[in-house]
Amino acid sequence: MDMSPFEQSESSVRGYCRAYPTVFASASNARQTAEDGTSYIDFFAGAGVLNFGHNNPRMKDAMIAFLQADGVAHSLDTYTTTKRDFIEKFRDVILRPRGMDYRMQFMGPTGTNAVEASLKLARLATGRREIVAFSHGFHGMTLGSLAATANEAFRQWAGVPLTDVVRLPFETAPGGDTAIAEYRAALLDPSSGLTPPAAFLVEALQAEGGVNIATAGWLHQIQDLAREVGALFIIDDIQAGCGRTGDYFSFDGMGLEPDIINLAKGLGGFGTPIAMNLNKPSVDDHWSPGAHTGTFRGQGLSFVAGTVALDYFTDDVLMSEVRAKGAVLRDRLEQIAAAHPDQGWTVRGRGMMQALDTGDGAFAKRVQQAAFEAGLLIGPCGTGGQVIKLIPPLTIPDDDLTQGLDILDKAVATALGVA
Repeated sequence: MDMSPFEQSESSVRGYCRAYPTVFASASNARQTAEDGTSYIDFFAGAGVLNFGHNNPRMKDAMIAFLQADGVAHSLDTYTTTKRDFIEKFRDVILRPRGMDYRMQFMGPTGTNAVEASLKLARLATGRREIVAFSHGFHGMTLGSLAATANEAFRQWAGVPLTDVVRLPFETAPGGDTAIAEYRAALLDPSSGLTPPAAFLVEALQAEGGVNIATAGWLHQIQDLAREVGALFIIDDIQAGCGRTGDYFSFDGMGLEPDIINLAKGLGGFGTPIAMNLNKPSVDDHWSPGAHTGTFRGQGLSFVAGTVALDYFTDDVLMSEVRAKGAVLRDRLEQIAAAHPDQGWTVRGRGMMQALDTGDGAFAKRVQQAAFEAGLLIGPCGTGGQVIKLIPPLTIPDDDLTQGLDILDKAVATALGVA
């Protein structure tokens, strides 16, 4: 395979290709095939974009029909039939059954654009500057989102100070269980020197941060404090949402009412880019027309594929499968951890985002390499890349799921030198 054009002409910033040194030519559901014919089982799914698999046939048929009919592929924020279809279906399938009253704001096409827009709106709505974000959180790579992102490996490249963020420990981090109460006491102390923030930005399930899971009680502490001090409560559900955990939102069933919900990645279904914020109407009213724009906010192909993706949530068939497959993933990871008790590994996750925390980034990288060589794509995350995260397509066939887990088991043994 000829990789020289990439190595000679593409930017040095490229990253995933270094972990997967091949040239992919085609893909279907949970498989990617290189141009030499090698087939790989995909437990990475475009970093959580491809919840419904590569080249989902339902979406592909709808997109081809849209193109053949000369559908409006680019529309800025003008009205189109495809946008109307998406808005109506999202409202009817996702929002109304949950009793949720939100407006849909489309911005630039990626998750960081959603976060940036929510931070801007929070500051506009409150007249304040600071955002409370949490340790191990990941919210994007543009400067506002990067300021809220905790990982120093990403922050170091900013080139400018990343300011106006107060960092508190996430619930599972040291001090996280008492951090909200302590911060509240400081905010309410007129001699603390602290001023209330514009917003609290949090992931109910930290994906890139290491698959760290917040409890409903802790998230309610944040929401209650936000209400008490007049700040907004923002949940970033960009990677953990859209069905990944076995419910549409990662915080479903917790009784939470965020002021803003960030969505992207799996929202478009097919891999076409789309990002959307759900804004409470009272918050959204602070926008003026054109106050936040974006050339590719809501392009037609993404609306078409995203509308088809919503079909998966008109009943509980897929979500039941996600919960069952998630149990398979978790059980196998626990077996792997139990087979090597001296390593002290831990397993955590929800639905079809499951992870093995090895505590050693160098080791996790060796596992990733051994898995790739055996035909499996995985992606480490967390502090130093020590957490092996599994996020296969929600539609992965059972045989591919089992085979992928077999490969992972052997890759772990290979990395330990006991294979």
